[in-house]
Amino acid sequence: MSARRCRFVGLLALLFACALPAAAESVIPAASGAGVARTQAVDVAERVSTVVRVLFVGDVMLADGPGRAVADGRDPFADFADEFAQADLRIGNLESPIAVGGSPAANKITVFRAAPQVIDRLAGRFDALSVANNHSGDYGHEAFLETLTLLDLAGIGAIGGGRSLNEAHAPFWFERGGLSIAILAYNEFKPRAFEAGPDWPGVAWSEDSHVVRDIRAARAAGADVVIPFMHWGWERERQPSERQRRLARLMIDAGADAVVGSHPHVTQGSETYKGKPIVYSLGNFVFDGFEQPAEKTGWLLHLTVGRDGVRDWRTIPAYLDDEGLPWRAPPPAKPAAPAEPATPADAPADEAPPAR
Repeated sequence: MSARRCRFVGLLALLFACALPAAAESVIPAASGAGVARTQAVDVAERVSTVVRVLFVGDVMLADGPGRAVADGRDPFADFADEFAQADLRIGNLESPIAVGGSPAANKITVFRAAPQVIDRLAGRFDALSVANNHSGDYGHEAFLETLTLLDLAGIGAIGGGRSLNEAHAPFWFERGGLSIAILAYNEFKPRAFEAGPDWPGVAWSEDSHVVRDIRAARAAGADVVIPFMHWGWERERQPSERQRRLARLMIDAGADAVVGSHPHVTQGSETYKGKPIVYSLGNFVFDGFEQPAEKTGWLLHLTVGRDGVRDWRTIPAYLDDEGLPWRAPPPAKPAAPAEPATPADAPADEAPPAR
Protein backbone atom coordinates (compact mmCIF):
# COMPACT_ATOMS: atom_id res chain seq x y z
CA MET A 1 0.00 0.00 0.00
CA SER A 2 1.37 3.43 -0.92
CA ALA A 3 2.26 5.97 1.73
CA ARG A 4 -0.44 8.25 0.36
CA ARG A 5 -3.06 5.51 0.64
CA CYS A 6 -1.91 4.70 4.17
CA ARG A 7 -2.31 8.35 5.15
CA PHE A 8 -5.81 8.42 3.73
CA VAL A 9 -6.83 5.15 5.38
CA GLY A 10 -5.67 6.55 8.71
CA LEU A 11 -7.63 9.74 8.15
CA LEU A 12 -10.67 7.78 7.01
CA ALA A 13 -10.59 5.63 10.14
CA LEU A 14 -10.59 8.78 12.23
CA LEU A 15 -13.50 10.23 10.26
CA PHE A 16 -15.53 7.03 10.60
CA ALA A 17 -14.97 7.19 14.35
CA CYS A 18 -15.48 10.89 14.90
CA ALA A 19 -17.35 12.24 11.82
CA LEU A 20 -14.98 15.16 11.59
CA PRO A 21 -15.80 17.97 9.14
CA ALA A 22 -13.52 18.52 6.16
CA ALA A 23 -10.52 20.72 6.80
CA ALA A 24 -10.22 23.93 4.82
CA GLU A 25 -6.52 23.31 4.18
CA SER A 26 -4.22 20.36 4.66
CA VAL A 27 -0.48 19.91 4.86
CA ILE A 28 0.48 16.57 3.35
CA PRO A 29 3.85 14.94 4.08
CA ALA A 30 6.01 14.63 0.98
CA ALA A 31 6.97 11.20 -0.33
CA SER A 32 10.35 11.56 1.37
CA GLY A 33 8.62 11.99 4.71
CA ALA A 34 9.43 15.68 5.10
CA GLY A 35 6.33 17.66 6.02
CA VAL A 36 5.74 20.36 3.41
CA ALA A 37 2.69 22.25 2.30
CA ARG A 38 1.49 20.86 -1.02
CA THR A 39 1.45 24.33 -2.58
CA GLN A 40 5.13 24.73 -1.69
CA ALA A 41 6.14 21.53 -3.47
CA VAL A 42 5.01 22.64 -6.94
CA ASP A 43 5.22 26.00 -8.62
CA VAL A 44 1.85 27.76 -8.37
CA ALA A 45 1.75 28.59 -12.09
CA GLU A 46 2.36 24.94 -13.00
CA ARG A 47 -0.29 23.85 -10.54
CA VAL A 48 -2.88 26.14 -12.10
CA SER A 49 -2.00 25.25 -15.70
CA THR A 50 -1.80 21.46 -15.30
CA VAL A 51 -4.60 19.49 -16.94
CA VAL A 52 -5.17 15.74 -16.88
CA ARG A 53 -7.13 13.73 -19.44
CA VAL A 54 -9.23 11.10 -17.70
CA LEU A 55 -10.90 8.18 -19.50
CA PHE A 56 -13.73 6.12 -18.01
CA VAL A 57 -15.27 3.01 -19.56
CA GLY A 58 -18.16 0.94 -18.29
CA ASP A 59 -18.49 -2.73 -17.44
CA VAL A 60 -15.51 -4.94 -18.36
CA MET A 61 -16.24 -8.67 -18.03
CA LEU A 62 -13.37 -10.87 -19.21
CA ALA A 63 -14.78 -14.36 -18.73
CA ASP A 64 -16.79 -16.28 -21.37
CA GLY A 65 -16.57 -14.78 -24.89
CA PRO A 66 -14.07 -12.01 -24.09
CA GLY A 67 -11.99 -14.50 -22.10
CA ARG A 68 -11.87 -16.86 -25.05
CA ALA A 69 -10.76 -13.98 -27.27
CA VAL A 70 -7.85 -13.27 -24.91
CA ALA A 71 -6.97 -16.97 -24.83
CA ASP A 72 -6.85 -16.85 -28.65
CA GLY A 73 -4.27 -14.06 -28.43
CA ARG A 74 -6.59 -11.17 -29.25
CA ASP A 75 -6.77 -7.81 -27.49
CA PRO A 76 -10.37 -6.89 -26.54
CA PHE A 77 -9.40 -3.21 -26.37
CA ALA A 78 -7.52 -3.01 -29.68
CA ASP A 79 -10.03 -0.91 -31.62
CA PHE A 80 -9.82 1.81 -28.95
CA ALA A 81 -6.04 1.72 -28.50
CA ASP A 82 -5.75 5.39 -29.49
CA GLU A 83 -8.32 6.47 -26.90
CA PHE A 84 -6.41 4.70 -24.14
CA ALA A 85 -3.06 6.03 -25.36
CA GLN A 86 -4.27 9.64 -25.37
CA ALA A 87 -5.55 9.52 -21.78
CA ASP A 88 -3.41 10.22 -18.72
CA LEU A 89 -5.65 8.32 -16.30
CA ARG A 90 -7.72 5.31 -17.42
CA ILE A 91 -10.50 3.81 -15.29
CA GLY A 92 -13.00 0.99 -15.84
CA ASN A 93 -15.35 -1.28 -13.91
CA LEU A 94 -13.99 -4.83 -13.57
CA GLU A 95 -17.14 -6.94 -13.62
CA SER A 96 -15.50 -10.31 -12.93
CA PRO A 97 -12.96 -11.60 -10.43
CA ILE A 98 -9.66 -12.72 -11.95
CA ALA A 99 -8.54 -15.93 -10.29
CA VAL A 100 -8.08 -19.68 -10.41
CA GLY A 101 -9.23 -20.21 -6.83
CA GLY A 102 -12.55 -19.90 -5.09
CA SER A 103 -15.93 -21.58 -5.47
CA PRO A 104 -19.02 -20.21 -7.22
CA ALA A 105 -21.52 -18.50 -4.95
CA ALA A 106 -24.33 -20.94 -4.24
CA ASN A 107 -27.02 -18.26 -4.12
CA LYS A 108 -26.29 -16.70 -7.54
CA ILE A 109 -27.59 -17.75 -10.94
CA THR A 110 -24.96 -15.90 -12.97
CA VAL A 111 -21.32 -15.95 -11.86
CA PHE A 112 -18.14 -14.91 -13.65
CA ARG A 113 -14.45 -15.68 -13.16
CA ALA A 114 -11.77 -14.60 -15.63
CA ALA A 115 -8.46 -16.40 -16.11
CA PRO A 116 -5.30 -14.71 -14.77
CA GLN A 117 -3.93 -14.35 -18.32
CA VAL A 118 -6.32 -11.43 -18.92
CA ILE A 119 -4.22 -9.31 -16.55
CA ASP A 120 -1.66 -8.70 -19.30
CA ARG A 121 -4.34 -7.09 -21.49
CA LEU A 122 -5.63 -4.94 -18.65
CA ALA A 123 -2.14 -3.81 -17.63
CA GLY A 124 -1.56 -2.25 -21.01
CA ARG A 125 -4.76 -0.21 -20.85
CA PHE A 126 -5.86 0.67 -17.30
CA ASP A 127 -4.37 2.55 -14.37
CA ALA A 128 -7.14 1.52 -11.98
CA LEU A 129 -10.27 -0.62 -12.00
CA SER A 130 -13.32 -0.48 -9.79
CA VAL A 131 -14.15 -3.74 -8.03
CA ALA A 132 -17.20 -2.20 -6.33
CA ASN A 133 -19.86 -4.24 -8.08
CA ASN A 134 -22.19 -7.22 -7.68
CA HIS A 135 -19.85 -9.74 -9.36
CA SER A 136 -16.64 -9.24 -7.36
CA GLY A 137 -17.85 -11.84 -4.87
CA ASP A 138 -18.95 -14.42 -7.45
CA TYR A 139 -16.25 -16.88 -6.34
CA GLY A 140 -15.94 -15.81 -2.73
CA HIS A 141 -13.23 -14.13 -0.70
CA GLU A 142 -10.45 -16.40 -1.95
CA ALA A 143 -10.95 -15.34 -5.57
CA PHE A 144 -11.48 -11.71 -4.56
CA LEU A 145 -8.19 -11.59 -2.66
CA GLU A 146 -6.45 -13.27 -5.59
CA THR A 147 -7.89 -10.56 -7.86
CA LEU A 148 -6.55 -7.80 -5.62
CA THR A 149 -3.11 -9.42 -5.60
CA LEU A 150 -3.00 -9.83 -9.39
CA LEU A 151 -4.06 -6.22 -9.93
CA ASP A 152 -1.44 -5.01 -7.49
CA LEU A 153 1.32 -7.05 -9.15
CA ALA A 154 0.30 -5.61 -12.52
CA GLY A 155 0.44 -2.04 -11.21
CA ILE A 156 -3.32 -1.55 -11.53
CA GLY A 157 -5.13 0.13 -8.66
CA ALA A 158 -8.25 -1.49 -7.19
CA ILE A 159 -10.95 1.03 -6.30
CA GLY A 160 -13.98 0.40 -4.13
CA GLY A 161 -12.73 -2.84 -2.64
CA GLY A 162 -10.01 -4.09 -0.36
CA ARG A 163 -8.93 -6.30 2.50
CA SER A 164 -10.84 -4.20 5.03
CA LEU A 165 -13.55 -1.56 5.22
CA ASN A 166 -11.11 1.35 5.36
CA GLU A 167 -9.08 0.03 2.43
CA ALA A 168 -12.26 -0.47 0.37
CA HIS A 169 -13.30 3.13 0.99
CA ALA A 170 -9.88 4.65 0.26
CA PRO A 171 -9.59 6.42 -3.11
CA PHE A 172 -7.19 5.76 -5.92
CA TRP A 173 -4.82 8.74 -6.13
CA PHE A 174 -3.33 10.18 -9.30
CA GLU A 175 -0.98 13.17 -9.28
CA ARG A 176 0.62 15.16 -12.06
CA GLY A 177 2.21 18.60 -11.97
CA GLY A 178 0.86 19.23 -8.49
CA LEU A 179 -2.70 18.34 -9.54
CA SER A 180 -4.16 15.64 -7.28
CA ILE A 181 -7.12 13.48 -8.35
CA ALA A 182 -9.02 11.07 -6.08
CA ILE A 183 -11.26 8.37 -7.57
CA LEU A 184 -13.73 6.62 -5.26
CA ALA A 185 -16.02 3.68 -6.09
CA TYR A 186 -19.13 2.12 -4.54
CA ASN A 187 -21.61 -0.68 -5.16
CA GLU A 188 -25.32 -0.07 -4.68
CA PHE A 189 -26.79 -3.18 -6.29
CA LYS A 190 -28.87 -5.01 -3.69
CA PRO A 191 -28.94 -7.32 -1.82
CA ARG A 192 -26.26 -5.77 0.31
CA ALA A 193 -23.74 -8.56 0.09
CA PHE A 194 -19.99 -9.00 -0.04
CA GLU A 195 -19.42 -5.72 1.78
CA ALA A 196 -16.01 -5.18 3.37
CA GLY A 197 -15.88 -5.12 7.15
CA PRO A 198 -13.47 -3.78 9.77
CA ASP A 199 -11.16 -6.77 9.35
CA TRP A 200 -12.51 -8.77 6.40
CA PRO A 201 -12.32 -8.20 2.62
CA GLY A 202 -15.06 -7.02 0.31
CA VAL A 203 -16.39 -4.00 -1.55
CA ALA A 204 -17.44 -0.50 -0.55
CA TRP A 205 -21.19 -0.09 -0.16
CA SER A 206 -22.74 3.26 -1.02
CA GLU A 207 -24.17 4.23 2.33
CA ASP A 208 -24.95 7.92 1.82
CA SER A 209 -23.24 9.16 4.97
CA HIS A 210 -20.11 7.12 4.21
CA VAL A 211 -19.92 8.38 0.63
CA VAL A 212 -20.19 11.99 1.78
CA ARG A 213 -17.56 11.36 4.47
CA ASP A 214 -15.18 9.80 1.93
CA ILE A 215 -15.51 12.73 -0.46
CA ARG A 216 -14.82 15.20 2.33
CA ALA A 217 -11.91 13.09 3.58
CA ALA A 218 -10.37 13.09 0.10
CA ARG A 219 -10.65 16.87 0.01
CA ALA A 220 -9.09 17.09 3.45
CA ALA A 221 -6.24 14.86 2.25
CA GLY A 222 -5.45 17.33 -0.53
CA ALA A 223 -7.48 16.23 -3.55
CA ASP A 224 -8.06 18.95 -6.13
CA VAL A 225 -10.52 16.77 -8.06
CA VAL A 226 -12.79 14.06 -6.61
CA ILE A 227 -14.81 11.69 -8.80
CA PRO A 228 -17.03 8.89 -7.42
CA PHE A 229 -17.57 5.91 -9.77
CA MET A 230 -20.91 4.29 -8.91
CA HIS A 231 -22.33 0.81 -9.57
CA TRP A 232 -26.02 1.57 -9.32
CA GLY A 233 -29.43 1.78 -10.99
CA TRP A 234 -31.82 -0.74 -12.51
CA GLU A 235 -30.65 -3.05 -15.25
CA ARG A 236 -31.81 -2.20 -18.78
CA GLU A 237 -33.51 1.03 -17.66
CA ARG A 238 -32.61 3.85 -20.05
CA GLN A 239 -33.27 6.62 -17.51
CA PRO A 240 -31.74 7.05 -14.05
CA SER A 241 -33.94 6.49 -11.04
CA GLU A 242 -34.88 9.22 -8.62
CA ARG A 243 -32.53 7.57 -6.12
CA GLN A 244 -29.60 7.94 -8.54
CA ARG A 245 -30.41 11.59 -9.21
CA ARG A 246 -30.71 12.39 -5.52
CA LEU A 247 -27.46 10.64 -4.59
CA ALA A 248 -25.57 12.23 -7.49
CA ARG A 249 -26.56 15.69 -6.29
CA LEU A 250 -25.67 14.79 -2.72
CA MET A 251 -22.17 13.79 -3.83
CA ILE A 252 -21.65 17.00 -5.78
CA ASP A 253 -22.92 19.04 -2.84
CA ALA A 254 -20.34 17.20 -0.70
CA GLY A 255 -17.51 18.22 -3.02
CA ALA A 256 -17.43 15.81 -5.98
CA ASP A 257 -16.42 17.35 -9.31
CA ALA A 258 -18.21 14.74 -11.44
CA VAL A 259 -20.19 11.54 -10.93
CA VAL A 260 -19.84 8.53 -13.23
CA GLY A 261 -21.94 5.36 -13.19
CA SER A 262 -22.20 1.82 -14.47
CA HIS A 263 -24.22 -1.40 -13.94
CA PRO A 264 -27.53 -1.00 -15.89
CA HIS A 265 -25.95 -2.58 -19.03
CA VAL A 266 -27.33 0.35 -21.06
CA THR A 267 -26.38 4.01 -21.20
CA GLN A 268 -28.62 6.27 -19.13
CA GLY A 269 -27.91 9.77 -20.32
CA SER A 270 -26.18 12.64 -18.59
CA GLU A 271 -26.79 16.07 -17.13
CA THR A 272 -25.00 18.83 -15.28
CA TYR A 273 -25.67 19.97 -11.73
CA LYS A 274 -24.04 23.14 -10.43
CA GLY A 275 -21.94 23.05 -13.60
CA LYS A 276 -20.60 19.55 -12.87
CA PRO A 277 -21.28 16.52 -15.08
CA ILE A 278 -23.25 13.47 -14.04
CA VAL A 279 -23.02 10.52 -16.44
CA TYR A 280 -25.43 8.02 -14.97
CA SER A 281 -24.38 4.88 -16.83
CA LEU A 282 -21.65 4.13 -19.36
CA GLY A 283 -23.25 0.80 -20.24
CA ASN A 284 -21.21 -2.21 -21.32
CA PHE A 285 -17.69 -1.96 -22.71
CA VAL A 286 -16.49 -5.58 -22.83
CA PHE A 287 -19.31 -8.01 -22.09
CA ASP A 288 -21.07 -10.78 -23.98
CA GLY A 289 -24.47 -12.43 -23.62
CA PHE A 290 -26.59 -9.46 -24.67
CA GLU A 291 -28.94 -9.21 -27.66
CA GLN A 292 -30.59 -5.79 -27.70
CA PRO A 293 -28.83 -2.88 -29.49
CA ALA A 294 -29.05 -0.72 -26.34
CA GLU A 295 -27.22 -3.42 -24.36
CA LYS A 296 -24.54 -3.70 -27.04
CA THR A 297 -23.80 0.05 -27.15
CA GLY A 298 -21.69 1.66 -24.44
CA TRP A 299 -19.84 4.91 -23.92
CA LEU A 300 -16.28 5.95 -23.33
CA LEU A 301 -16.18 9.13 -21.24
CA HIS A 302 -13.36 11.63 -21.71
CA LEU A 303 -12.89 14.26 -19.00
CA THR A 304 -10.36 17.07 -19.08
CA VAL A 305 -9.74 18.20 -15.51
CA GLY A 306 -7.73 20.95 -13.88
CA ARG A 307 -7.48 22.44 -10.44
CA ASP A 308 -10.82 24.14 -11.06
CA GLY A 309 -12.53 20.80 -11.74
CA VAL A 310 -13.87 19.41 -15.00
CA ARG A 311 -13.09 21.76 -17.87
CA ASP A 312 -14.45 19.66 -20.71
CA TRP A 313 -16.11 16.29 -21.23
CA ARG A 314 -17.51 14.18 -24.03
CA THR A 315 -18.70 10.64 -24.71
CA ILE A 316 -18.01 8.44 -27.70
CA PRO A 317 -19.88 5.22 -28.48
CA ALA A 318 -18.56 1.68 -28.44
CA TYR A 319 -20.45 -1.07 -30.25
CA LEU A 320 -20.18 -4.64 -28.97
CA ASP A 321 -20.07 -7.68 -31.24
CA ASP A 322 -21.49 -11.09 -30.36
CA GLU A 323 -18.28 -12.01 -28.51
CA GLY A 324 -18.71 -8.96 -26.32
CA LEU A 325 -15.77 -7.03 -27.83
CA PRO A 326 -16.08 -3.27 -28.47
CA TRP A 327 -15.69 -1.54 -31.84
CA ARG A 328 -15.85 2.03 -33.09
CA ALA A 329 -18.45 1.16 -35.72
CA PRO A 330 -21.42 -1.21 -35.37
CA PRO A 331 -20.48 -4.75 -36.39
CA PRO A 332 -22.17 -6.01 -39.57
CA ALA A 333 -25.59 -7.45 -38.93
CA LYS A 334 -25.90 -11.19 -39.10
CA PRO A 335 -27.37 -12.38 -42.39
CA ALA A 336 -30.98 -13.35 -42.00
CA ALA A 337 -31.66 -17.06 -41.98
CA PRO A 338 -33.16 -18.26 -45.27
CA ALA A 339 -36.93 -18.54 -45.16
CA GLU A 340 -38.38 -22.01 -45.01
CA PRO A 341 -40.50 -22.96 -48.04
CA ALA A 342 -44.20 -22.52 -47.37
CA THR A 343 -46.16 -25.63 -46.55
CA PRO A 344 -49.87 -25.99 -47.29
CA ALA A 345 -50.65 -25.16 -43.67
CA ASP A 346 -48.55 -21.94 -43.94
CA ALA A 347 -50.03 -20.75 -47.25
CA PRO A 348 -52.10 -17.55 -47.16
CA ALA A 349 -55.84 -18.08 -47.38
CA ASP A 350 -56.04 -16.49 -50.83
CA GLU A 351 -53.30 -18.80 -52.06
CA ALA A 352 -54.62 -22.05 -50.70
CA PRO A 353 -53.27 -25.14 -52.42
CA PRO A 354 -55.53 -26.65 -55.06
CA ALA A 355 -57.97 -29.32 -53.95
CA ARG A 356 -56.96 -32.88 -54.72
